[in-house]
Amino acid sequence: MGDPYLIYGATGYTGALTARLAAERGQRPILAGRSEAPLRALAASLGLEHRVFGLDDPRTLDEGLRGVRVVLHCAGPFSRTSRPMAEACLRAGVHYLDITGEALVFESLHARDAEARARGVLLLPGAGFDVVPSDCLAAHLKRRLPGARRLSLGFQPIGGISRGTATTMLENVGRGGLVRRGGLLTPVPAAWKTRLIDFGRGPRKAITIPWGDVATAYHSTGIPDIEVYVAVPLASRIASRATRYLGPLLATGFAQRFLKGRIRSGPPGPTDAQRARGLSLLWGEAEDAEGRTVVSRQKTPEGYTLTALTALLIVSKVLAGQAPPGFQTPSTAYGPDLILEIEGVTRTDVA
Repeated sequence: MGDPYLIYGATGYTGALTARLAAERGQRPILAGRSEAPLRALAASLGLEHRVFGLDDPRTLDEGLRGVRVVLHCAGPFSRTSRPMAEACLRAGVHYLDITGEALVFESLHARDAEARARGVLLLPGAGFDVVPSDCLAAHLKRRLPGARRLSLGFQPIGGISRGTATTMLENVGRGGLVRRGGLLTPVPAAWKTRLIDFGRGPRKAITIPWGDVATAYHSTGIPDIEVYVAVPLASRIASRATRYLGPLLATGFAQRFLKGRIRSGPPGPTDAQRARGLSLLWGEAEDAEGRTVVSRQKTPEGYTLTALTALLIVSKVLAGQAPPGFQTPSTAYGPDLILEIEGVTRTDVA
């Protein structure tokens, strides 16, 4: 992989994990971000080049992308960072990947599809855990039932979360839920529905969540009605419903500053041992207008490990010339079986 690619946000939890994996594979990405000292230390430990630049000044950003073919953008929350980086990539003719799971970020980048096609640039957000495995599962279900009109996707993550993920969740705490109805993103209350889902280890209660698949699965499959679920313990289900009433309070500046301080005081994310023990279980169900249904399950490595693996897999494909221009989801760019290229992933058709 001799062509230069850049990992922005390389000192964050997922960015650093991805950079280390790339170096272990003999790749030489350019590491980039805002903070000089930690970036220099990480780059030195891996023997890699680094560049220090922020996202506020377009000229500085353009210089930071000089000579780069692909950007893997790992600096969230992407609701704030994706636009300036994507715009810089469009100006420079650089392919853009990120690891967001935020539905509105997917929609904002989808709105730039025509511009990206005209410039020959690939815009592929969601190159990580959300949404590569679930997007491929959605496309697989559509392939099994071409006339599907309703799609439900579910996750049972087994492992911890990073500070970045926690921060993004906190910033969205007052926004409620989101589903797709008649092809349109539709706001609903937090934890709007609860259903029993068998991820392969017996039924678990799961609640609706506004994850990125309510955006991407529609663009990948054309299925107009989409709901996304996550299996969580009772306490988490109660807390999620409570945000319907406490959301405005938790969204205030004081509450956000206090809670973000608590997040920053914690560990950056799961340890290597915790990630090795973790895994992710996924489930999907598609139904057509006549009531026919198909159900499939997937098992993957732990979410952050999987993000590093899928992001680098997609980078390698882009650098090999597989970069269809415009807005793409993982499955529209590389097909429903992309996820099966990752070691340790299994997919089972249940019904």
